[in-house]
Amino acid sequence: MFTERSRRKAARRVKAGNGRPLKDFRWWQPLSRALFYLPLTNDDDRQVVFAVDVSYWQQFLADDGKGKAHLYLDGKHHTESKLPAAFPVAGGTIEVASTVFGLKRCHYVTDEGAVHQLIPDESSAEGRRARLDREHPSLSRWIGFISLIMLIVPMILAIPQIIDSLTHVPLIAQHLGTFNSPIALPLWLNIALGLCAAAGSVERATRLQWNALLDGSF
Repeated sequence: MFTERSRRKAARRVKAGNGRPLKDFRWWQPLSRALFYLPLTNDDDRQVVFAVDVSYWQQFLADDGKGKAHLYLDGKHHTESKLPAAFPVAGGTIEVASTVFGLKRCHYVTDEGAVHQLIPDESSAEGRRARLDREHPSLSRWIGFISLIMLIVPMILAIPQIIDSLTHVPLIAQHLGTFNSPIALPLWLNIALGLCAAAGSVERATRLQWNALLDGSF
């Protein structure tokens, strides 16, 4: 949730768009692009459709590692902003925030404080995950539970090993002493657990589920 201060700060980053048309979502883009829609009644009582377009690859290529969110109005580039973004629209604000694994927020917050998640494009990873949840809710819950386990187990196994390594740094050991982890896994297994945790975070990002402790603060 954006605080009022962070929302105002993000709003100052918004820049005018150039009117270019919104590109269709392609079949090869589920892991590289997010596209969400918001049908809305504009100030002049006209029905319009806003679209939020975020390139995940752009985050890695950007100098600040944050990338941009682009807002389209009825298929035309309307405004853009560095992430996290807060786009003022009729009746509220569209808030967009990301992590290294995907989006953690793409919501419309009304002036009264009501919060609505935007509708993902059916071809996107988020759209396909939402369709799975609608059509197979039991399977969806199991997948969500497994992704949570894929995060928690590697964390439990990794933390003692990390503390072990840190406390054997001479300067830290001199002041705090050392800690010998009861868990010592081979490198290949630690790498495999890291990949599992990353996969779990990606799955959670397709549902815009995020927790600072589990998914990191990126």
